[in-house]
Amino acid sequence: MGAAILVFMLVAGAVVGGFLGVQALSRMRNERRFELRLQDVSTPVSAESTTSVVVPKDEGRLQPIDRVLARAPGTGGLSRLVVQSGVKTTPAAVVLASLGCAAVAALGVAAFFREPFAWPLGAVAGLAAPTMWLMHRRSSRIAKFEEQFPDALDLMSRAIRAGHAFQTALGMVADELTAPVGPEFKKAFEEQNFGLPLRDALNGLADRTPLLDIRFFVTAVSIQRESGGNLSEILENLAHVVRERFKIRRQVRTHTAHGRFTGYVLLALPAALAVMLSRITPDNMQLLFREPTGQMMLAGAVVLQTIGYFWIRQVIKIEV
Repeated sequence: MGAAILVFMLVAGAVVGGFLGVQALSRMRNERRFELRLQDVSTPVSAESTTSVVVPKDEGRLQPIDRVLARAPGTGGLSRLVVQSGVKTTPAAVVLASLGCAAVAALGVAAFFREPFAWPLGAVAGLAAPTMWLMHRRSSRIAKFEEQFPDALDLMSRAIRAGHAFQTALGMVADELTAPVGPEFKKAFEEQNFGLPLRDALNGLADRTPLLDIRFFVTAVSIQRESGGNLSEILENLAHVVRERFKIRRQVRTHTAHGRFTGYVLLALPAALAVMLSRITPDNMQLLFREPTGQMMLAGAVVLQTIGYFWIRQVIKIEV
């Protein structure tokens, strides 16, 4: 009899304990989700900007370095680059990655090239590699955002025409569209949902996505809320303008393809010729690396090639 009561108490305790544990786990999960949402809408990038820009918050060991970088002058650009690239990282992680890449690149170059000027060039290249990667991610993300933005405007226009409020239309865009448009509009929707004025939330969206079309959108919405008007028609016309600009930009890119290809060929031709001559007459090519005059010629060639590349890019760059 006593053993049966003991087994009953153990089973009942296990059931009650499991039920309470599941409830506690669910409550902790909801609290954690709520904290993450608050972090997304409450962490400013730096005091340099007049509007709020959301920065991914790191709760690990790099948080003290982030605090130091936040107080350092001139680090707002790096924080803004991290936010605009959409990479889940922090400025401290980028700085540490840059230092690590610089050290690895310098050691790798020094192991293959014995010239004293080789390892500083490798260190500079490694130091700039993470930043260049973030800039590439930002460019790709902004280009994708620009392509999806007219669909977001059309969705908001139809929602407003159906009788929904602008804030509701903003939430519909956040729920319906994929990244990067959906998450960015979701941040703006949650910011105004947590009490931030709608104008400041839209300005934050414009800061996180440096596009002229976003500025047009924010200005149009702000003017309409102050002076009135048909917001649905305004958004529809803006979507049409953005699509036409995107179409013209693609036509310009098609017409300037020959110039871009010429620039790539002229940039790659000296390096390819140097590789071929190194295999054909290696002794003659070694003079460029060993003799001071040859080293000066190589440095001048690199500088002139870089200037020529950016010059060609400016020639074929047409603002639309």
